[in-house]
Amino acid sequence: MSTFPTVLGQEHGAVPDGASVFDDCPAVANLDPALLGVLRRAATDAAADGVRFVVNGGWRSRPYQEHLRRKAVAKYGSEEEAARWVTTPDRSAHVQGKAVDVGPAEARAWLAEHGAGYGLCRIYRNEPWHYELRPEAAEHGCPPMYDDPSQDPRMRP
Repeated sequence: MSTFPTVLGQEHGAVPDGASVFDDCPAVANLDPALLGVLRRAATDAAADGVRFVVNGGWRSRPYQEHLRRKAVAKYGSEEEAARWVTTPDRSAHVQGKAVDVGPAEARAWLAEHGAGYGLCRIYRNEPWHYELRPEAAEHGCPPMYDDPSQDPRMRP
């Protein structure tokens, strides 16, 4: 018998279509408070430029992250290839509430230009939607990106 629920809904971090950074769904509300505060400030400033942030991924429960990882293994054909896109629940910044996936393309472009000033940094070259809080970036700029999560030392056993 599986320990994973068969239906992984919003209570596990599935994001309702069109969710904004101001919504109170668990994927948004369970983000790290520092990340959420900065993200909301950036979204408010972006709105003044006519840009709306949508949350495509945020906090996730461990079962939901494992579900996504298993789907990636099926899609990409191996654990190694899947690790370029989805990590295990014990390593995931999403499970910790420390990562957010932002859309649409206009929001990502806005963050590419302005995000470092808020401490919001892209971490992986292959995931233009994935942002994490790096407060030091406001002064020093974002750190160099990893090619993908499999290159991030935090994701290795």
